[in-house]
Amino acid sequence: MTILRSATVLRTVCALVLLASLSACGFQLRGSNGQFNMPFRSIYLAFPETSALGTELKRNLRGGDAVQVLTDASKAETLFDVLSETRGKQILSLNAQGRVREYLLTYTLVFRLRDANGAELLPATEISLKRSITFDETQVLGKESEEVLLYRDMQTDLVQQVLRRLVAVKPT
Repeated sequence: MTILRSATVLRTVCALVLLASLSACGFQLRGSNGQFNMPFRSIYLAFPETSALGTELKRNLRGGDAVQVLTDASKAETLFDVLSETRGKQILSLNAQGRVREYLLTYTLVFRLRDANGAELLPATEISLKRSITFDETQVLGKESEEVLLYRDMQTDLVQQVLRRLVAVKPT
């Protein structure tokens, strides 16, 4: 019985040593929303109110570290200017009858980042994503739903790429 008890104590001590060493090395789980350490404390996002991309970016910034997303540009430390946000759809291929077989969906964001004094922290930057989607005229409603899901997926990818670029900015 004492052997069993000493083995349990030994396992507990080993587990505590392992946990202590992990915390001492600076290991920290990254949150499910991918928390980032931004080089600024406040930001103004110049997206239109109806922009789903702007809403998702705001949500990710607020859910991350201590960055405040402000609605007044004059009070923000950093200004995120949206130069353009476009979605596109073009024919990628045709079948033997000359009907559309595939479309190419594109989602492009062009933005720049400035500090409160107007100095450019990040020059005009373009992020463009592309996805192909097959088309079947017998399944029009299903393909429309698939298109919406692809755009939503591209939007999430865009937000993650923007966040990575914001983290890499070196304030002046």
